[in-house]
Amino acid sequence: MLSHFNPSLPTIVETNASNYALGAVLSQDSDSGKHPIAFYSRKRIPEELNYDIHDKELFGIVWALLLSLASPFEALTYHSSVKYFMTSKFLTRRKAHWAEFLSEFYLLITYYLGRQATLPHSI
Repeated sequence: MLSHFNPSLPTIVETNASNYALGAVLSQDSDSGKHPIAFYSRKRIPEELNYDIHDKELFGIVWALLLSLASPFEALTYHSSVKYFMTSKFLTRRKAHWAEFLSEFYLLITYYLGRQATLPHSI
């Protein structure tokens, strides 16, 4: 069941990026547990089909934030390389653009095991 957005609660974004589609779930953590506030999904555009898996996952986070503009938030990813994106010394032009956009947010990227990613896989 969807909950209403509460700006005083932390926002969590969980994404799943396949070769052909993106899915994202925005949730908020309250005393009674984590509750979804929005579900997003879409087909990839042709330009995105050539992204490597790291970029596909990272773009899922960027895309979800473009839709929600929630801050602060925690991004849960099951790709450990995404966790180190913000501390990377060398960025492609695309990643530099995403880093600039993400710098507007208070962002915590958290890695978790892929088998725990049931909700983003289901959309």
